[in-house]
Amino acid sequence: MKSIKTLAMTSVLALGFAANAMAVELTVYTAVEAEDLKRYAEAFNEDYPDIKINWVRDSTGVITAKLLAEKNNPQADVIWGLAATSLLLMKGEGMLEPYAPAGVENLDPKFVDNSTPPTWTGMDAWVASICYNTVEGEKNGIPAPTSWADLTDPVYKDQIIMPNPNSSGTGFLDVSSWLQMFGEEGGWNYMDALHENIARYTHSGSAPCKLAAAGETTVGVSFAFRGAKSKAAGAPIEIIVPTEGVGWDMEATAIVAGTAELEAAQTLVDWTVTRKANELYNQGYAVVAYPGVAKPVEYFPEGLVDAMIDNDFEFAANNRARILAEWAKRYDGKSDPK
Repeated sequence: MKSIKTLAMTSVLALGFAANAMAVELTVYTAVEAEDLKRYAEAFNEDYPDIKINWVRDSTGVITAKLLAEKNNPQADVIWGLAATSLLLMKGEGMLEPYAPAGVENLDPKFVDNSTPPTWTGMDAWVASICYNTVEGEKNGIPAPTSWADLTDPVYKDQIIMPNPNSSGTGFLDVSSWLQMFGEEGGWNYMDALHENIARYTHSGSAPCKLAAAGETTVGVSFAFRGAKSKAAGAPIEIIVPTEGVGWDMEATAIVAGTAELEAAQTLVDWTVTRKANELYNQGYAVVAYPGVAKPVEYFPEGLVDAMIDNDFEFAANNRARILAEWAKRYDGKSDPK
């Protein structure tokens, strides 16, 4: 009897190991905030337990550079959560697998690539804003800014932290939006003046607002949802919408051309456009691709959506390398060590 039980148990274990061995693994590149990745994978695996996600996570600039460097030998199967401007660049290089996810017709059309079939689908949008620490401002006699232009006033000398656009998607949307709003010459002139007041450039888009929330700087150029989360946690900050308008970008998803796991990759991308997935995105972003999903966000600044510029994503993607090289030449001396 004992031998029969042992044999049965061995068979069960063998079946379990075989099932695990049959699980498909996907390498997924992402710039999504690290704190969100576990939630995303767990929710997906509730519906598809036999597809394992292996995350490769870094900032937008690093992931974009990594994907471009691997163009001729792709290591990723799926990109889930990278700036649409980066994916447009990869689309132009023929690096993305065209695919219309099941249910894509439910998304707001501005969150879907305009090719047929599309090469990427948007998830959520993040929008630039200024995080201003009211305690530090009052202590140091530094007023709350109301515009981007205000940040060039000498009163803000060494009181501003913003993201490096070569590392951060938030930093790049700031720079590309200033070039669109102020024109090429005016945009660089603006950044020259702003640079005089910058204390340092971080390699994270959320870091400047977190540092402002912690009182380590008076002004952090970041994105609005990060500010709202920090304020909800009790930080003494105001989230300011500059009067000239604000840049924005969207996180998006795509299949990497040449993946050996195309069917599993399509299954994952189908799931990323569902209402369930968009409800997850709404926990980190106030604007999501699926209409009717987004709930009001406490402390999200009024008028922010109306202040979003008519962003020329093609301009940002096509000029990305040139813009980043010029920015680094002019300003990289104040960047944090990598």
